Amino acid sequence: MTFVIVSGGIDLSVGSIVGLCGMVAGYLVLNGIDIGLGWSIQFNTFEICLLVIAVGVFIGAINGFLITKLNVAPFIATLGTLYVARGAAMLSSDGRTFPNLNGNPEYGSDTFRWIGAGEILGVPVSIVMLIAVGLLAAYIATRTPLGRHIYAVGGNERAAGLSGIKVNRTKYFVYIFSGFCAALVGLIISSQLVAAHPATGNTFELNAIAAAVLGGTSMSGGRGRIGGTIIGAFVIGVLSDGLVMMGVSSFWQTVIKGLVIIAAVVIDQAQQKVQARVALQAQSAIDS
Repeated sequence: MTFVIVSGGIDLSVGSIVGLCGMVAGYLVLNGIDIGLGWSIQFNTFEICLLVIAVGVFIGAINGFLITKLNVAPFIATLGTLYVARGAAMLSSDGRTFPNLNGNPEYGSDTFRWIGAGEILGVPVSIVMLIAVGLLAAYIATRTPLGRHIYAVGGNERAAGLSGIKVNRTKYFVYIFSGFCAALVGLIISSQLVAAHPATGNTFELNAIAAAVLGGTSMSGGRGRIGGTIIGAFVIGVLSDGLVMMGVSSFWQTVIKGLVIIAAVVIDQAQQKVQARVALQAQSAIDS
């Protein structure tokens, strides 16, 4: 989400992609792919992960196509895919849950639970995945030309295009990467719960946007840091857990989260105005 917002866009479909990818994982673990005549193709855990990630990347690519080739506004394009992905998740099971995703040792899918419950050197797999994706995103943002292009497109799309940056290609990447990350979340949640429900991921897009904004990402594009977003996500998590431990009503929790997000945006805007004023005064002093 940080890459998307920095590039000047928005992705409202990530929560629905999480739900759809979780359902795809659950369907493949339980049923495989029916090819007719009583035959079906079964997959091991690694193959299931690849197929689920492919689904997330495909939806991200659709978002990129709608925005870059058909010139649909990001808000509208991703709002549309939000409904399509959520509807597809519901249709995959007629709104029912895929339970008991323990897999089958015969097909090698019995290790699916390891994604959400396993450990690597004593560290939960989901945490390892968080660190890996965070480091990858931070490397892209700070150490590659692609990262500079993302910031340039968000700062001034027209100037970026005139300077030779492939604007459409850059936008494609950020939405594909967003779909990739959402697919990983779908895998983790369905594995942790050992079940997949089509409503999984509902409002996750709001939490993702909130984490990015709290981490210092500007909604107008061109500014933001991966490390700041991770801190923002921790703030939201600690805030939610803390309010639960304090016995605060879930209704008030929603109100408080909203106020925190509004406060973060107001402070960010005030900070930008102060910086612009200081820069203007400094330039005036130089000119004089």
